[in-house]
Amino acid sequence: MHTIVLGAGIIGISTAWHLAERGHRVTVVERQSDAAMETSFANAGQISVSYCEPWANREAPLKALQWMFSKEAPLLFRPQNPFGPGWRQYAWGLQFLAQCNDRAFERNVQQLVALGAYSHTALKALVAATGIGYQRLERGIAHYFTDQHAFDNAAQSAALMARYGVDRKVVSREELLRIEPSLAHFGPRIAGGTYTASDESGDACTFTQALAAQCAPRGVEFLYGHSVERINVAAGLVQSVLVRPVPKGDRASAAAAKVIVADHVVVACGSFSAPLLRSVGVDLPIYPGKGYSATFKILNADAAPLASTIDDAKKIAITRLGDQIRVAGTIEVGGYDLTLDSPLARARCQMLSRRVEEVWPGMCDTRTEEQGGQPQFWAGLRPATPTNIPFIGQTKVRGLWVNAGHGTLGWTHGAGSGKALAELIDGRQPDMAFTTYQG
Repeated sequence: MHTIVLGAGIIGISTAWHLAERGHRVTVVERQSDAAMETSFANAGQISVSYCEPWANREAPLKALQWMFSKEAPLLFRPQNPFGPGWRQYAWGLQFLAQCNDRAFERNVQQLVALGAYSHTALKALVAATGIGYQRLERGIAHYFTDQHAFDNAAQSAALMARYGVDRKVVSREELLRIEPSLAHFGPRIAGGTYTASDESGDACTFTQALAAQCAPRGVEFLYGHSVERINVAAGLVQSVLVRPVPKGDRASAAAAKVIVADHVVVACGSFSAPLLRSVGVDLPIYPGKGYSATFKILNADAAPLASTIDDAKKIAITRLGDQIRVAGTIEVGGYDLTLDSPLARARCQMLSRRVEEVWPGMCDTRTEEQGGQPQFWAGLRPATPTNIPFIGQTKVRGLWVNAGHGTLGWTHGAGSGKALAELIDGRQPDMAFTTYQG
């Protein structure tokens, strides 16, 4: 049984690993030179089973309108030209609005928690089996609020999570500071918080690349530096994939395209899964949400947090990764744009630097390059669905599978998504209360 996995992020590599463990002959196709070089490269680092609320909720439409003219808005819709490919943003937006009610919100939370719990168990088993190190910290996630009204609503969110088995505790400011003493300087501005001890953090890129390295001895073939030209389908059945080496530099690649025949094809290309699937008649509402991160060198280790934290006001996550701090967040819905040098992008990156300095002054080197610092700014396209629920399952094309649409939770849901899809391909139903996709 030969299976081709398209995409080598956390989702694709996890899928390849679990397929290989089940005896499949696996080929991974990736346009970059290594695994985890796109959306999995520099995310927030959180394994956040307990903090998986969908973006769509009853307050989201009004907030989105209020934020439309703020360069630092946590959720920013950047309207595209509706005459052309940009119309898909509006179609996605209408589906998103349909999810902005309490009934849909709770239904979506239940699905995300179910997948998260399954995935966390799968991740622990995978780490135990492989011994992979990835700057892992099992110190939980602390969520702090500077707005009293937002903190007052935290109990309602915690109660919803408790209905699905999540032990998210509402804690006072004093309790929060005992859990994460590094917040002491910022403490007077904190109204309170929540804390979940079972969550953890670590470097998704390091993990994914290490797992890919362990896939190779198990017979997984990697075609790095290859783009997907076409998925070949006949009579409703997947046949093969046409791939071509990515040109290097200004030179056109002299290597010819080649056809890879397979029994199954898995599309795990993040935000780029949607246009690829549309080419064979499978139309899924996956749209890119541009997220930003900044990685800084720690100057004062004693002042750095151990628990990964969430800043409610800015909707950003702060995670310690060895001798570095990763600050990540915000969503910009505006097409397939990855630029970092536009005025908007610079403003959003500067917000990350400024906020970490406000909360932990002097903890890390937030100086700009002009000031002698070495900040590592990054942007990635999160493959978002209107519900935040990913598509995991078989499409209407026999033998063609999808594992995409994980939004901000790819690292949280990666190990389980790969395991679940491998089980589905083998004709088994994953042991989880999550509804898999059936095209």
